[in-house]
Amino acid sequence: MTDRKYISTKEAASIMRLSTRRVVGLCNDGKLEGAIRAGRSWKIPEETVYTYMGEAKPEEEKETILSCAVGNTSYMDVVKNSYYVDKTLLIRDLIDDQVPVILFTRPRRFGKTLALDMLKIFFEKTGEDTSVYFRDKKIWACGEKYQKMQGAFPVISITFKDAKFSDWESTYTAIKNVIRDEFMRHEELFSSDSLNPVERDYLSRMQSDELGEVEYTRALLNLSRMLEKEHKTKVVILIDEYDTPIQQGHSRGFYNEVITFMRNFMSGGLKDNASLAFGALTGILRVSKENLFSGLNNPIVNSVLDEKYSKYFGFTIDEVNDMATYYGQEEKIDELREWYDGYRFGSTEIYNPWSVANYFYNNCQAKPYWTNTSDNEIIREIMASITPEIADNLLALMQGEMFQTSLNMDVIYPRITDGTDTIFSFLLIAGYLRPVNDAVETEFGTFIELELPNKEIRRMYNTEILSWLRGTLDGNVMAGLEKALYLNDGKKLQESIRKYMITCISCFDGATESFYHGMMLGLVAGMSSRYYIRSNRESGDGRFDLTLEPKISSMPGIVMEFKAIKDPAGLPASAREALMQIGEKHYDTDMKDRGIKEIVKYGVAFAGKNVEIIKE
Repeated sequence: MTDRKYISTKEAASIMRLSTRRVVGLCNDGKLEGAIRAGRSWKIPEETVYTYMGEAKPEEEKETILSCAVGNTSYMDVVKNSYYVDKTLLIRDLIDDQVPVILFTRPRRFGKTLALDMLKIFFEKTGEDTSVYFRDKKIWACGEKYQKMQGAFPVISITFKDAKFSDWESTYTAIKNVIRDEFMRHEELFSSDSLNPVERDYLSRMQSDELGEVEYTRALLNLSRMLEKEHKTKVVILIDEYDTPIQQGHSRGFYNEVITFMRNFMSGGLKDNASLAFGALTGILRVSKENLFSGLNNPIVNSVLDEKYSKYFGFTIDEVNDMATYYGQEEKIDELREWYDGYRFGSTEIYNPWSVANYFYNNCQAKPYWTNTSDNEIIREIMASITPEIADNLLALMQGEMFQTSLNMDVIYPRITDGTDTIFSFLLIAGYLRPVNDAVETEFGTFIELELPNKEIRRMYNTEILSWLRGTLDGNVMAGLEKALYLNDGKKLQESIRKYMITCISCFDGATESFYHGMMLGLVAGMSSRYYIRSNRESGDGRFDLTLEPKISSMPGIVMEFKAIKDPAGLPASAREALMQIGEKHYDTDMKDRGIKEIVKYGVAFAGKNVEIIKE
């Protein structure tokens, strides 16, 4: 009996010029004789592959592999030209729930814009038969009840994603242009016989930019009424990134102006509007305490903690596994999980869709795609108001630990930095943290345990949350600190740190050792091109505070141990104690084992804004 040579589904797909997903399907259907199960995959006799190719029909020999859409938020374009993860059952659930107004709060780039465009294409009444974009999707299999609602409504679709300006005047102009463009998209209104003279005058003055700010606040209400008159049916209203101009107002100093306008604009279209069929909005935060949604017929706010709709934003485990199979990259599942998994919406495990799509698009290069798409301005604002308690928690996160905090899901922009609960609630809502388990309701409030989701977010914490310290340094201080470390000059290092603490930081009184530990991590973060920076790991007979292991073995390694005390008079003794601990606990063991011959040891003691360093 001749030994058979078995090959993987990926190898077979390459030979057969098919997708791996198609080859797996052939195995499942028994069309590849002799194929055997090997865990979650298949092994196929090589001769079977060539036999099948000789017998296959021409159209089966080739299959176009669809690219992974990156940054395309047009539903029609994606389903026609790219690999599409089917989220159309969101339509079914919205129809079944009959919610008048719903707000989805999710992190940026988790599919909110594409989802709203999908709703627009499904519900909007047009001259084109748009059902073709849904007939092979999950929603169509749900039956006639849902099919009858396809293409049955006039739709108002607005996005404020580009309303990002530094002053209210420019932002208001951008908002006006967005509103005017949506009116112009409904060109049937400009020749309609259904409108009265006042409505026609409103349209005319909008075209010539003669409407005042108060009149623009009624634009959503007026447009929905006009569309109902023209089409004899109620209107679907979709608003994407409603909170972008609000965030800009907070960051740039025109918050009161923008919140006043948006409150009147949205309540006009979504509160007691007889022309409204239903409304859906997306954003990062709910802005409820400003009464933006005051009296809005009890709108539903669906957040990352809610079970309902949890699988419609981001990719589920099965969806990512299917993508890996389709692209013949099943062996990359573990890497995908390590970098981009870890989010938890309700009880559903979720992957970051932006990063997963970029990963496949870029030939499976694992790197931080999502965290490089924003300037993280709010993160920097949070870091500017950091306290020792917050620093301790951030340090715990960086070391892979979890911590418990109170939760405030009504976070609003002006109060993001008010306290620990608001800061970490914002980081959770915005996608920078994940819940370890369900929130616990008590008489004292809501509590939840949090941790970092994945490797990509950990990288962001290194570059943003720890590096906020370096951002406050002037060039001379930073250069002096790095030069002192390179020259092994303990006195110069002490002077640089002391100068930094005196001039830049205001929260050292009562700071803990963990806080100083986090500060030092931030200060040395810029040296990562020359050193492997490691914190709080086991070596020798204990856990060191901080080591800098050189990437070039001819350079010296660095070991630091920290102490924090109340009385500056005790600094010299505490610094000596820290230095002795390095020797007694043999914290230099790992670097010695790696062949680092020269190792510099620093005992560092802190008291308020004072520091003492003793070097060996």
